[in-house]
Amino acid sequence: MRNFKQIIIEALKIFVLIAAIVIPIRYFLFQPFFVSGASMEPNFYSGEYLLLDEISYRFRDPLRGEVIVFKYPEDPSLFFIKRVVGLPGEIIEISDGIVKIYNDQFPQGKILDEPYVVGKTEGSLRISLKDDEYFVLGDNRYRSSDSRNWGPVSRKNIIGKAWIAISTSKGFEILNAPAY
Repeated sequence: MRNFKQIIIEALKIFVLIAAIVIPIRYFLFQPFFVSGASMEPNFYSGEYLLLDEISYRFRDPLRGEVIVFKYPEDPSLFFIKRVVGLPGEIIEISDGIVKIYNDQFPQGKILDEPYVVGKTEGSLRISLKDDEYFVLGDNRYRSSDSRNWGPVSRKNIIGKAWIAISTSKGFEILNAPAY
């Protein structure tokens, strides 16, 4: 009987130790996320498992080209995954299938080179982003509900950036934002 109690006590110690390590990592550093839908194909497919980096954005702001997960502006209980296209303070223009940004570095505008995009960027708009807003688009522009439909994403709604993708087809992949 004493042996059984010792086994239970040791098992509880191990459980508490694991919980003390895993819970803070899960809730403060890295969060799991399942991709749902076709808006990010062919780079991310429905059913893929992502680990989000929640640390980086505590020290810096999101960069253009990074894939982020955020609370959907029209229903914060839902989470979306999209790519950052426009940064705070910029003007974003979509016309004739082209995305163009205007900022201090490119006052005459710069056409974005987006090799990851499927399809043309439909629509026609010109929007000025506030100091805490990001313009996000899906990689599969034909199948994406994004900032073209519901406007920019506030910085406070951004959860983290896609860091690791795990899928049965691609295996394990560490993600990096493309250079712009």
